[in-house]
Amino acid sequence: MSDEPAGADPVGADPAGPPPRRSGLRNPPAAVRGLGAATLGLEALVLVLAIQPIRMVAGGSGPAAMVVSAVLAVGAVTLAGLLRRRWAWYAGTVLQGLVLLAGLLHWSLLVVGVLFGVVWAYVWHVRRVILS
Repeated sequence: MSDEPAGADPVGADPAGPPPRRSGLRNPPAAVRGLGAATLGLEALVLVLAIQPIRMVAGGSGPAAMVVSAVLAVGAVTLAGLLRRRWAWYAGTVLQGLVLLAGLLHWSLLVVGVLFGVVWAYVWHVRRVILS
């Protein structure tokens, strides 16, 4: 048996109350921030782990590529913590472009930039769908 009174709306939504959540998440903005932060955190980890192979196989641009990779990793971690602010999402997109540009220093950074650029585009899509 149901605890609802006999004339209650079967969905449970009050017609005068707020509209029901589309996503079914308890806190959609936090879920989206978590997805973005996880993506940026994973990207930072990949950028840090890329330093050693770059050091081993890169030629003259190796030191510059290693420094750029470390700086981009710090930027990704910083932005992961700032995703509560709207501008940080746009800065994350700029970061993806900078990783792509770092591909001019070493091809492996270009691969990382392409892969995480696609993932970041998907994160934006999920953000738009959940928060709209």
